[in-house]
Amino acid sequence: MNQYLTAMPRAKKKIILTQPIKEGLKAIKVQLDHRTVITLASLKALEFWKKRYPQAQVIG
Repeated sequence: MNQYLTAMPRAKKKIILTQPIKEGLKAIKVQLDHRTVITLASLKALEFWKKRYPQAQVIG
């Protein structure tokens, strides 16, 4: 008998595609380059990303 076939496969984790929105906070969507979009929670974080990506644009 083959002992390797008795193991059960692991369950797949669910993928979360959207970030939960907290009440009272306005999420800021920023496009860093032509294919990268991030969501920020504060303007202080926007200042940090603007230093790394000078051409970053707020899109929403």
